[in-house]
Amino acid sequence: MAMDDTESCSSRAVDDFSAQTWRQKQKVGVYDEVLRRLRLSHEAETSLPGFEDELWAHFHRLPTRYAMDVNVERAQDVLMHKNLLYMARDPDTRPAIDVRLVQVHSSPGRNFGKSVNWSLKEKVDQERFSGYDSNQRHHPPPAFGSSTRVEYGFETSQLHDIDQRGTFSWPMHEITISTIDKPKLLSQLTSLLSEIGLNIQEAHAFSTTDGFSLDVFVVDGWIIEDTKQLKDILAEEISKIQKRHPPFTPCIFHTEKQDRFGVKFTTKYVNIPRDEVDAWEIDASLLVFEKKIASGSLSDLYKGTFCGQDVAIKLLKNENLNETVRREFVQEIHIMRKLRHKNVVQFIGASTRPPSFFIVTEYMSGGSIHDFLHQQKGVLSFPSLLRVAIDVSKGMDYLHQKNIIHRDLKAANLLMDEYGVVKVADFGVARVLAQSGVMTAETGTYRWMAPEVIEHKPYDHKADVYSFGIVLWELLTGQLPYNNLTPLQAAIGVVQKGLRPKIPRHAHPMIVDLLEKCWLQDPSLRPEFSEITRLLQQTPPKEEPSGR
Repeated sequence: MAMDDTESCSSRAVDDFSAQTWRQKQKVGVYDEVLRRLRLSHEAETSLPGFEDELWAHFHRLPTRYAMDVNVERAQDVLMHKNLLYMARDPDTRPAIDVRLVQVHSSPGRNFGKSVNWSLKEKVDQERFSGYDSNQRHHPPPAFGSSTRVEYGFETSQLHDIDQRGTFSWPMHEITISTIDKPKLLSQLTSLLSEIGLNIQEAHAFSTTDGFSLDVFVVDGWIIEDTKQLKDILAEEISKIQKRHPPFTPCIFHTEKQDRFGVKFTTKYVNIPRDEVDAWEIDASLLVFEKKIASGSLSDLYKGTFCGQDVAIKLLKNENLNETVRREFVQEIHIMRKLRHKNVVQFIGASTRPPSFFIVTEYMSGGSIHDFLHQQKGVLSFPSLLRVAIDVSKGMDYLHQKNIIHRDLKAANLLMDEYGVVKVADFGVARVLAQSGVMTAETGTYRWMAPEVIEHKPYDHKADVYSFGIVLWELLTGQLPYNNLTPLQAAIGVVQKGLRPKIPRHAHPMIVDLLEKCWLQDPSLRPEFSEITRLLQQTPPKEEPSGR
């Protein structure tokens, strides 16, 4: 799978392409309809050479949910989004911001209950509408569909307007921001909007495949007609956020706290200068925990949402918060916050202050490669095996370029997104390579562990290459490594007898050669991931019998 790292949605870990094909058809359908409407509206830009390709590139660089959510009846909004993303490329016009009035509706006759945490009495100042000409009340709808039916718990008599259909209607501001995408940018923007007195009614956040963001907020709390001042304030404050990137060194401090039962205990947390907290510190009140999807001895993993975005939440268990666990928690954040690659699970933010310690990452709806192979009994075709292996190799190559050793590379730590793109996950035991270039601590999982790590010898990034070889064998066979041995027996066999998994007799010769290179006893003879990626990309994606 020869491709550059700016591509997305391009690899597939299973042979069933139905879901992806349906989404792709939907995206193409939205593109066609937007293009048709723009031409009918005689937008001057549509007559420029190459416009069709530019418009398609706009849809392609954004996630499919952008096409699914955008209001196709407002094709001009898509054009505006495209142009803002273009402006964000130029430092002189970045951040690119659009502020406009939109008309928000809500159907009458419903018992809204407590659909939000505030009432209109608390958040709508009727004086904001005084002197506002009713003829000016008909603004375009928000760019994304569900916003036109925002619902609140307030009385009909308190609404700004009721149209002829009996639908509640009132103006709000829609803010669209495009700039360089960075970890926790969404959290920074939501905090900023709150600080200047805006109430966020809806948020849509998108990241492009080439490192830019497109964030759209529907807000109230600002003087209706004063859009220019709002835009100027936002541009000034966001520019400050973009320029603020001092180096970060986590420090551990002790403090006395009380748990929920009133028992005092000594806790530790990452101490961050106040002006740097918003870089990735998450307000727990913005998280919604939906369901537990995994549980371990030290933490639980939940699926949830953060500002409308699906996320995974790794929540540490308070009863096991010893110093070692806290130190690894700090290290995991310190490593993950610096990473941004299409084959590495994206860090969104964390809470490092009592009472809750958690890490939030993007949600990988496809599950793990381990579950696909061993629980779902999935079978990879040879082209799919190559695509998965290349995804993993690219992610690991990126980590090694950043001087990061994963130290626990295995199928369970390889996750798939909704398109089958595979990403390296779980940096709980990952470390930045020591200046000497070698490390000595034993860590990882025995079945995938390099012999030098098992023996507590000095090791370097080539230990990950050994683990990759075991993963590649796992992809090839669909079997658990050394499944007839206990983990300890396997480790002893690897060290004392040079034990390696048996390669299927009919495996592709290039894969056989690569496996044998990756798990060589001498780490210095194992290939770098850049070479592994090149070899995999040069392997013809022709079906070969695997010998399973």
